Amino acid sequence: MSDTDILDAVDRFLDREVRPHVTRLEHDDIWPEEIVAGMAELGLFGATISPNHGGLGLPAATYARIVERVARVWMSLAGIFNSHLIAAAMVERFGTEAQKRAFLPEMASGAKRGGLALTEPDCGTDLQAIRMRAVRDGDGYLLNGTKTWISNGLHGQVFAVLVKTDPNADPVHRGMSAFLLEKGPGFAAGRKFEKLGYKGIDSAELIFEDHRVGAERLIGGVEGKGLPHTLAALELGRINVAARGVGVAQAALDEAHRNSQNRKTVGKPISEHQASQIKLADMATRTEAARLLTNAAAEAYDRGGRTSLETSMAKLFASEAAVENSLEAMRVHGGYGYSKEFPVERLYRDAPLLVIGEGTSEVQRLVIARQLIERNSV
Repeated sequence: MSDTDILDAVDRFLDREVRPHVTRLEHDDIWPEEIVAGMAELGLFGATISPNHGGLGLPAATYARIVERVARVWMSLAGIFNSHLIAAAMVERFGTEAQKRAFLPEMASGAKRGGLALTEPDCGTDLQAIRMRAVRDGDGYLLNGTKTWISNGLHGQVFAVLVKTDPNADPVHRGMSAFLLEKGPGFAAGRKFEKLGYKGIDSAELIFEDHRVGAERLIGGVEGKGLPHTLAALELGRINVAARGVGVAQAALDEAHRNSQNRKTVGKPISEHQASQIKLADMATRTEAARLLTNAAAEAYDRGGRTSLETSMAKLFASEAAVENSLEAMRVHGGYGYSKEFPVERLYRDAPLLVIGEGTSEVQRLVIARQLIERNSV
């Protein structure tokens, strides 16, 4: 199947199975079970997983275009398979052959879904401050701690979990490891968080109380590699969030453009007033610039090597573009933009997540600056 065929299939699915239902599901914060099943059927849970393991093996550039399309209709859906694919990327890039055989085929089909568990109650951006422990216990490990704000926390089954295996390590990252864990005795979901936006997808706690696993669940089979493995996998996550930003920015522009032609003031459509035209021009320019940065980041990822500069630039600009466009779209709509009858209020609530998730805008700026200095040292 060609990239065009895949994109066309995604568009048909969104028009038929998502668009008619998104307002009700989003406003009532309902996990979209039938839509998730449809995404699995389309192969989205295996989008970037190699065909050798049952996935579609799509390049990041195609994946980004899929994510943009999904986010234009309902951003939450892109999050359901994003976290899942980050975990899969960790296994595929750094896992043992046994781990790949055991998990990737079911993850690719969507039979087992899950995500990435990093954040804790007292730590988000500073991953080296995590406190969850994995203590060696015979031929396995005992895990204790709590992860929070975990996407797919309630409905997911398998998670890549970052822990401390040596809390006294210096530097700290050498004492951090990642495990691939399934729910079971000692590992369960806790409470679901109520959110301003980004509804439908479940964000929840994961609680570990003497959860015992064999050493074969240590990703890559070697302790102390968890942080670099996580950071490498997050490059794909930043492409996803950037593409989501493009999708939300484009959706906001589409809604503003449509409304500006239908709504009249002083006897003519507001699209004929210069004040509205300036807003639309800025929104369109931001959207296209975000799309170009995201495409460039995805192409760099496909070429291989470290892409933290490109992915951080794309994530920073596209997420901020989504926030700005959602607010401008609301202004173009006037009072109607504040009503739940129109999609712009959902876009306005969804967009702020993008400047926080997968690293805040402030963190992206620091990454960009450090990479610029590293790549252009004098």
